[in-house]
Amino acid sequence: MHFQLLGLAALGSLAAAAPADLVERASCTFTSAAQAAAGVQSCSNVILRNIQVPAGQTLDLTKAKKGATITFEGTTTFGYKEWTGPLIRFAGTGITVTQAPGAVIDGQGMRWWDTKGTNGGKKKPKFIYAHKLYSSTIKGLHIKNSPVQVFSVQGNEVHLNDITIDNSAGDKQGGHNTDAFDVNDSNGVYIVGANVKNQDDCLAINSGTNIHFNRGTCSGGHGISIGSVGGRSNNVVKDVFISDSTVVDSDNGIRIKTISGATGSVSGIHYGNIILKNIKKNGIVIQQDYLNGGPTGKPTTGVPITNVNVNGVTGSVAGSATPVYLLCGKGSCSNWTWKGVNISGGKKSSKCQNVPSGASC
Repeated sequence: MHFQLLGLAALGSLAAAAPADLVERASCTFTSAAQAAAGVQSCSNVILRNIQVPAGQTLDLTKAKKGATITFEGTTTFGYKEWTGPLIRFAGTGITVTQAPGAVIDGQGMRWWDTKGTNGGKKKPKFIYAHKLYSSTIKGLHIKNSPVQVFSVQGNEVHLNDITIDNSAGDKQGGHNTDAFDVNDSNGVYIVGANVKNQDDCLAINSGTNIHFNRGTCSGGHGISIGSVGGRSNNVVKDVFISDSTVVDSDNGIRIKTISGATGSVSGIHYGNIILKNIKKNGIVIQQDYLNGGPTGKPTTGVPITNVNVNGVTGSVAGSATPVYLLCGKGSCSNWTWKGVNISGGKKSSKCQNVPSGASC
């Protein structure tokens, strides 16, 4: 059964005329954000067709039915306003978010871009909050031109598969802080097959356990990052698996950054088969002196980095870059294994400190 849902009144009329189980199985097509927010809780198969979200409003899909499928069709766009967002919000258990062939979610970020990101200038909305997701999947979305950060992920057993994020227009038009995937307070996040072009971290894990990033391609941003860790309510990152991925034309390849003077822990980090191409600053960088305004150069020991396994990081950095930069506080980096690291180009760092046994700088 298929019907065009025009609001709660229309849904109520249908419910009066049909058995409840038939209504629950119905497919609902929404063409406005208000329709979607009001009706998503009553439909197992939700279609979002060419929705134009009004300025300053969120496409709120947090009341999705358990096990529902949400499909974007056509082009989803958003009105302009200076505000913090988010532009889209997902939540639920067992839900699947996907798209029809050719669909695109276009943030039209150039209206906000001013080279400052979240550090000043225009107030910019974050794009997608995937919060309170449990045993759910987001797959196959084509997202472009985010004003600032794209995905904020918080949940358990969340799968993000084959997602394309194209913020390449921001390279010349002032895009900044356009992180692709920011992960916090999660247990079990699986990001597979991502294709990212942006101006900040491809992945940034600030807290969480059992986080996986596999078969990704990251271009133009700041690389694949853990951190910055510290200064939040949850400052523990544990059991991270990053493998079979490529980082191209980015500031960094793989990076762990802990905040100067903060407390927390980073442990059980595994890198395997990472290919770097034309990295501009650091191929591998692990530092315990991070501050948003600029690193201090003096590592602190409040966020120990332990049990780091690097197995196969190869490729090249630019002539002015550093292949490996390790800056640890005394005794706070330990139990590392390091093999198959072969990064050509650049200049060896003379500023590494307290390099743990098993690693090399």
